[in-house]
Amino acid sequence: MRTLRQLGAEVRSIDLWDEPSTLFTSEPAEVRAIIVEGGARPDLAVAVLRGLRREPRLERVGAIAALSHDQVARLDPAGGFDDFVLCPFVPAELYARIRLLEWRRSEFSTEERTKVGDLVIDRSAHEVSCGGCVIALTAREFALLAYLAERRGRVVSRDELLRKVWGGSYDGGARTIDIHVRRLRAKLGGALDLRTYRGAGYKLAAPAEPMDEEPPRSATAVPRSNRAFVA
Repeated sequence: MRTLRQLGAEVRSIDLWDEPSTLFTSEPAEVRAIIVEGGARPDLAVAVLRGLRREPRLERVGAIAALSHDQVARLDPAGGFDDFVLCPFVPAELYARIRLLEWRRSEFSTEERTKVGDLVIDRSAHEVSCGGCVIALTAREFALLAYLAERRGRVVSRDELLRKVWGGSYDGGARTIDIHVRRLRAKLGGALDLRTYRGAGYKLAAPAEPMDEEPPRSATAVPRSNRAFVA
């Protein structure tokens, strides 16, 4: 795709019935986005995306549907695309949407901030946002979420949470943990993949766990008349 190449991306294309593995050479490629041009058949764009998702290296890569104005209303919201862009492309818009897609799917942790899916835990500001919207948490709810995020992928016992979050002077029972977990789930909804392990504690799921890593960086897929490009 010329627009993507003008933006400095390496672009690889694939036809409707080609194997997704043909996008990759012997050298490892980091894929930034999948872009599928819907043409006159947005339903086939969904089929193309599902085919690409069967390739493990494309399973977790963000996907954008490229559509004409009159086809936008026909795009199935359950089709698996993260976003759409109108054709013909405006380079600045396409670049911005790819950057936004990367941000949404990125996972990182620094001393001041941790991003878990759509959740951003900002320790310096003592603030949590979800999809860019600030979520009001109590001081204890914030501390509990931050501690679980620091130990993401590990089961943390209620006793440990009481010691580390509530402190040694707290004389209440472990039941308070369950209450605060319920409140976090109510406020953060599906953005919080927090799992309960009976008799063991709680775990904030790691990115690679099923159903529950900064995204790869250097390929994009787009179909013209249902051909796909990967950049």
